[in-house]
Amino acid sequence: MLVIRIWNYLRGYVIIRVEGLTLEKFINLAIARNIYLWDIVRVDYTTLESKVGIKGFKELREVVKRVGCKVSIVGKKGYPFFIHRFKYRKMLGFGFIIAIGIVIFFTSIIWSIDINGNEAASNEEILNHLENIGIEPGVFKMKVDTKEIKNHLLKSMDYLTFVSAEMRGTRLVLEIKESEDRPEMVNKDFPCNIIADKKAVIEKIVAKNGKSVVKKGDIVVEGQILITGLIQDERMEKPLLVHSEGEIFGKTWYNKEISEPIIKTIKEETGRLHTTKEIKIGNKRIHLISGEIPFENYVEEIDAKKIIDWKAFSLPLEIIEHKYKEVKVKKVTQNVDALKQKVSVIGVQDMMKELSEDARVISKDVQYSIQDNVLITKITIEVIEEIGRKQKINNSN
Repeated sequence: MLVIRIWNYLRGYVIIRVEGLTLEKFINLAIARNIYLWDIVRVDYTTLESKVGIKGFKELREVVKRVGCKVSIVGKKGYPFFIHRFKYRKMLGFGFIIAIGIVIFFTSIIWSIDINGNEAASNEEILNHLENIGIEPGVFKMKVDTKEIKNHLLKSMDYLTFVSAEMRGTRLVLEIKESEDRPEMVNKDFPCNIIADKKAVIEKIVAKNGKSVVKKGDIVVEGQILITGLIQDERMEKPLLVHSEGEIFGKTWYNKEISEPIIKTIKEETGRLHTTKEIKIGNKRIHLISGEIPFENYVEEIDAKKIIDWKAFSLPLEIIEHKYKEVKVKKVTQNVDALKQKVSVIGVQDMMKELSEDARVISKDVQYSIQDNVLITKITIEVIEEIGRKQKINNSN
């Protein structure tokens, strides 16, 4: 196992050659005294080679006296012997420490920022937002908070629907997803209209700049002008173009349909467990404990732990444990009344997540029907919310 080998290297070990006629007795006495021998190789009838830790080698003296074998050191391996070489080579040791320090220093810095998935937003725009919170190439990893990056970008760039930030070696990798209907940002120096971004019934309209062309109670459709920036008057020689400002609240409706089976298949754990382990080095995997999964039905849990993971330095070395839990698959009939209540609550909560912060729900309607042992829930909520967005006035307008 790689972990054991690393441990043995760190504490140091020697390769020994044992010669004599009582080799089996030598091994048995060593085991009885809890002296760990490994990689035992029989060279011939009277000779074997093995590896033993430094402490274990010292404890072998009593065993050697009792069995009358001859023990000699063939090789010395491990970190303690490696360090000992530098005892009389101080400059070489100093250079080695400097080299390790340089490696750690350079691997503790973010040298590049990779952005994937952005189309409407440019890399430069996203990097500028990151600079506002001190994230740029050359910053130390310990100063990078991936959660803060995610929250900052979602808050400052409201047309982003998803942001993932992950440090991979000396790179910061951002995965971006944008809203399909990103609103156009109109500079205040440009004339613009305010148009409806969805179908609604006007509830309130306040034109702070520009002229309102609809009133309370009007039904408007997506794209219809609500406040115009084109001001016309008989006393004016030519129309006046302004940058429209205002608040428009409309009554809108949202619908959601959820299907939930009344007879549901569930998985119940039996308590039986099968475990496998592997070491992941970069993209390569080495199986430590493997074997076929002895269950027909099971659920899998994966637990990955980094062997070396400091704030400023980490290695792409992980121990991954796979737990396979046996389950019994059975069907249960759900209580319809309880299911109705559960589905309606979850459905409304999901719909509320899609609403803007200023939206206010004024009514809710839930209807149920059953088809082929499936409960169909239709939810409609009535909302008052801001429905206007700006649209630049150009020659075609």
